[in-house]
Amino acid sequence: MMRTAAVCMAIALMCSAIPAFAHEARPAYLEITETKAERYSVLWRTPVLSGMQLPVKLALPAEARDVIEPYTQQLPDSLVERRIVEVPGGLGGHRIDIVGLQGTITDVLVRTQWRDGRTSTELVRPSRPWIDVAAPRGALATATVFLVQGIEHILLGVDHLLFVFGLLLLVRTNWMLVKTITAFTVAHSITLALATLGYAHIPAEPLNAVIALSILFLGPEIIRAWNGGTSLTIRHPWVVAFVFGLMHGFGFASGLATVGLPDSDIPLALLMFNVGVEIGQLAFVALIMLLVRAFNVLQMQWPHWVSVAPAYVVGSLGALWSIQRVLVVFEGS
Repeated sequence: MMRTAAVCMAIALMCSAIPAFAHEARPAYLEITETKAERYSVLWRTPVLSGMQLPVKLALPAEARDVIEPYTQQLPDSLVERRIVEVPGGLGGHRIDIVGLQGTITDVLVRTQWRDGRTSTELVRPSRPWIDVAAPRGALATATVFLVQGIEHILLGVDHLLFVFGLLLLVRTNWMLVKTITAFTVAHSITLALATLGYAHIPAEPLNAVIALSILFLGPEIIRAWNGGTSLTIRHPWVVAFVFGLMHGFGFASGLATVGLPDSDIPLALLMFNVGVEIGQLAFVALIMLLVRAFNVLQMQWPHWVSVAPAYVVGSLGALWSIQRVLVVFEGS
């Protein structure tokens, strides 16, 4: 049954979620644009979380020389550094290091644009914190980068997964499950597109607080449903999935919006990132359903307090995050 599968998943989410804030794994972004022979415009953006800057540093090749002094701009959610550099013989064949990246869980999205219009995009990971500048790899490689980024964003976004997990605890039939997941998908796809294309924006601190409150809201509803009670949420969980899914979509958009991609990359990035999010979300749902099936086959019996624990995990973590994030909102104001 769903409760037995929920026990194991709740424990796993709780262990990974206690210190979590939303979107710790937002990527850093490095954009290199060749403006003329041997000269490049460099944009280096690193995320800022709860006022803390990502402890990484960009290390250009030793041959690189600043044409003008680097300019740094502090934004609410990131730190942006711009510079113009000259590299004798060009950047091709040189290595750029991301010092300190190996001590984080953050990826770096690197986009290189050449004077002849060619572009290349790739992802630098903590396990390999450098990039060897080479010829572009084409649109397929770019699409793959954003697809992987979308999958990682949802699977590392513990608050998003906990919300989906809470919805699964509410649904009673397979048809209701389909409607609920579809509503959540449609809702967050709408706001992901609106935010990425620049038509709507919600500041990170209030948004994170609302996402935490959406998780807190589900905890009592799950208990009420398991005790035989009813409410609009219990009868129509897809409505709640859609309403709160709009907020979660703005959260997903942070994975792209904070990167600051050029307009030419946004359509492909938006499409593939959203596809990646859906793949990760469906993989999570499939895992829950497989656990349900496995426990049904094994006919495992759980004490009552264990069987109701997942609902209290959802509610308790939602309450913890809500307090933390509301305090951040007031501190920021």
